Amino acid sequence: MAPPPVRRPPTNTTAIFYRDRARQAESEAATATLDNVRTRHLRAAKAWDEMATRAEKTAERKSTNEEAKLAAEMTEDDDEVVTP
Repeated sequence: MAPPPVRRPPTNTTAIFYRDRARQAESEAATATLDNVRTRHLRAAKAWDEMATRAEKTAERKSTNEEAKLAAEMTEDDDEVVTP
């Protein structure tokens, strides 16, 4: 019987990239001198943050689904009876 899976938080480089882009857009908004440019950067930052959130949720669902699949496979293995 295999040991239970170790639950690790999902590492999602895509979400990290999106968060980095959001921080960059916020920084650019802070230094913008024109209102319309500042607004554009703030909209971009919000969009990047929303994409990061979606990517994190997707990674979490994927991790949960993989764990459930592994647990089901382990249960199937336990149910098999070996007869001599």
